[in-house]
Amino acid sequence: MKLVLPRALLLVALGITPSDCFTIPNNPTSSSSAPRVTNFQRTLSSITPIATSSSSPDSSSTALHAKKKKKTPKDAALAALEAIEAQENAAAAGGGATTATATALFDDADEPLSKKEQMALEKKNKKGGAAPAAAAVDFDAFLDEPLTKKEQMALEKQRQKEEKKAQKEQERMAAAEKDEMEKNKRKKALKALAEMEAAEKGAGRVNNNVSDVTSSEDAGPPLSKKEMKMAAKKAEKEAQKQAKKDIKRRAKKLGVTVEELEQMEKNGAADAVDEFGIPAAVNGDAAAAPPAAAEPAKKGKLTAEERIRKERPPPRIRVMESSQPDYTALRLENIAITFRDQPVLKSATWGVQTGDRIGLVGANGAGKTTQLRILAGELEPTAGDVVKSSKDLRVAMLRQEFIDEIDLTRTLREEFMAVFTEEADIMNSLREAEEELAQMSGSADDADRMQEVLDRMNKLQNKADAKNVNALDSRVSKIMDLMGFEPEEGDYEVSAFSGGWKMRIGLGKVLLQDPNILLLDEPTNHLDLESVEWLEAFLRNQNLPMVIVSHDREFLDQVCTKIVDAEGGICTEYNGNYSKFLQLKKSRMDAWNASYDAQEKKIKEERKWIQKFKLKQPQATKQRSAQLEKLIKSPEYVQKPPFVGKPFRFRFPDAPRLSPEVAEVKGLSHAYGDGANPLFEDSDLFIEKGDRIAIIGPNGSGKSTLLRILMGKEEPDKGAAEFIGSNVYPAYFEQNQADVLDLDKTVVDTVQGASNGQSYNELRALLGQFLFKGDAVEKKVENLSGGEKARLSLCCMMLRESNLLILDEPTNHLDIPAKEMLEEALQHFDGSVVVISHDRYFISKVATTIVAIEDKKLVKYGGDYKFYMDKSKDFKAKVEARYFSGGARIGNAPVVDLEELKKPKKNFGGAKTANMVTRKDKGIKNAKRNKPS
Repeated sequence: MKLVLPRALLLVALGITPSDCFTIPNNPTSSSSAPRVTNFQRTLSSITPIATSSSSPDSSSTALHAKKKKKTPKDAALAALEAIEAQENAAAAGGGATTATATALFDDADEPLSKKEQMALEKKNKKGGAAPAAAAVDFDAFLDEPLTKKEQMALEKQRQKEEKKAQKEQERMAAAEKDEMEKNKRKKALKALAEMEAAEKGAGRVNNNVSDVTSSEDAGPPLSKKEMKMAAKKAEKEAQKQAKKDIKRRAKKLGVTVEELEQMEKNGAADAVDEFGIPAAVNGDAAAAPPAAAEPAKKGKLTAEERIRKERPPPRIRVMESSQPDYTALRLENIAITFRDQPVLKSATWGVQTGDRIGLVGANGAGKTTQLRILAGELEPTAGDVVKSSKDLRVAMLRQEFIDEIDLTRTLREEFMAVFTEEADIMNSLREAEEELAQMSGSADDADRMQEVLDRMNKLQNKADAKNVNALDSRVSKIMDLMGFEPEEGDYEVSAFSGGWKMRIGLGKVLLQDPNILLLDEPTNHLDLESVEWLEAFLRNQNLPMVIVSHDREFLDQVCTKIVDAEGGICTEYNGNYSKFLQLKKSRMDAWNASYDAQEKKIKEERKWIQKFKLKQPQATKQRSAQLEKLIKSPEYVQKPPFVGKPFRFRFPDAPRLSPEVAEVKGLSHAYGDGANPLFEDSDLFIEKGDRIAIIGPNGSGKSTLLRILMGKEEPDKGAAEFIGSNVYPAYFEQNQADVLDLDKTVVDTVQGASNGQSYNELRALLGQFLFKGDAVEKKVENLSGGEKARLSLCCMMLRESNLLILDEPTNHLDIPAKEMLEEALQHFDGSVVVISHDRYFISKVATTIVAIEDKKLVKYGGDYKFYMDKSKDFKAKVEARYFSGGARIGNAPVVDLEELKKPKKNFGGAKTANMVTRKDKGIKNAKRNKPS
């Protein structure tokens, strides 16, 4: 084996140090043209060999090419140095003839060593230790030989290791310094607490939460004001935490909830006993201390509404910079609305413009009515912008509870004229001025005053002309005709009209305001099929842009050109009617779910790989974990699709025992307007146990009047309508729930007022079934939507047992899932049901008997709604013509065998565990085993 060394390390490898070969004097007069010694600025003349051969340069060259057995390693090295000197001399003189000679010398130096030379070299290296290596490094740098790539990588690696080691050492020292600072702060804080405790003891107040934790070795310089303030805050937080624990422990001891205990303390009832059952008078102020300690924490906590207002810019109303004269638009941008801690909208962005008829759909409580109020300028959002096409844009809104805005004592014409409040003020001022002018005598003393009145009348007349006051009567007559009223009905009182005609009154009043944009909130409530068809045709013929909130899917399919879906606090726009909306939403949700599932599958596999290789490949797993976290936080991450929550499910309480005869209507005659508007003439009806009756008829036929007479809220003109059973317990659901509920009460207060001895926990559980959870139970009734009020009324009905349900338009304001749950609950009710509704699908699912008001008579059909439709081909064709793609079809009413449901289920599998078996003959196997042979 032969050893080959680089020529730059040749002399060092032979064991010859630079001091054995030459010395470097301090003479810097060397030439700058010697390329291999430029770093040290030396010339051949400045290198003085110490031990050289006695031969000349020529003989040296001859000796280098002699046989190796006559040379020693030191001789070869000295000859190489002499050759370098000769080459550098020639370069300084301008010649280049010695280049070949130097090359030959190094080629000879690169010849492999003999075995004897290798052994000698190995022995010398063992004796020399680390010194030759150091010398080699210095001599290599002296000869300016570049490092190989492998050597550079080794040096870089060594440098990085040293840097990491130094960095770790710095971090360790910083952590130690931080720990020391924390210890010092803790000592100061404990000392401050001890001083505060001593001060409180001196004042007669003992703080049990702070102990004596400061020793003599902790004594130090006095605390600053900031440090003492921090220590006081910390002590206050600890006291608050302890106070909350004490309240929970007391509530648990007394067997009540924390809320009940706090209410008792507010009312003074909690002063009766403490957590150990001892009278509170014995303990002094101890019972009152925890609430006082917890009060600052409540004041310091921000509500969700306050937090949003703090984080996001304030709401604004902007006007579009450039718009066409005939162009009308109103838009919401990033609207958020939160009532204290109850978020309603997160980010709603959509708009209505000329030519749009938008249907705003969504579940109860999704914020549909809230958005209409923001568009109408009645409610300021928590955050976001409202953009208008012009500054003087007129927006009119027909509300859910439009009955509240109608004065039932006025005549129809007076009610329509009540819209023009500003015009009426002008006319009243004119009349007053005319009366004042008529009372003047015309003397010289009244001249100045007369001139003043005339000037005022002139200004009022100009205002009246600008408002076109003289045309108000003609405008009212035109609207009455447009709404379908006869001219002679203008003198009728508003109270004489049914709910459907009152809706026309409300719509007419809205149109008299001459709006640019029309907002309709549940306009089809209380309307029969004929009125709905009239309203559809009327809205389609209007050029006004409009936004309609409705749960009537057929109505939306017939009227709307665009659908806005409010779900999860976000609004999504879909072009087309309701049928198209169902298709587009299904496609969108399917694609969203598929993308989310694929993403989650990939993330799951990635996390599985990271978990598997976190020990074997820590660097790779760290990088992939960082990439995964970056993906989750990026905008490209697909959020989880909104989950359609479980619809509320409820059952009416078991009905008390009911007699076979329930109620009877006999010879009933009734009319309004002193007999001018007859409703019933000698009508009869008999209600039996188990009947599920639906009363149908056009608006104004007397359906609601019949139920009010039956409940004793109104006296008939002739005949009777009464309960004839001995143990009939009716529950009445009125048509307008806003007229029944106390708007100033909260949800939980309303339920507690209607309760019949139920505990607070039972009431909260019942409210949860009707989707009133968390902070929603503290909302005031006036802030609830129409659907939420309907759910609250149904919840109150559940608190008392009844065997006869009388429901007047229960599906108004309810969304589709809520209607389906009500249908199911009525199907499983074991008492009798009388219901009024214009929702044909609801009737087809609930009623098994139809009572129609025809020619002022009550006509009973012994079948469901499909049976009633089959009796009239024209009516059936009209109903089926309104079917839409993706909508339900009317079928036979489902039959639920309540007796079968009440039977206990048979268990053929024996007990769940063998140890629980107490009867030897229970179960099929035991029965067979014990069967006598």
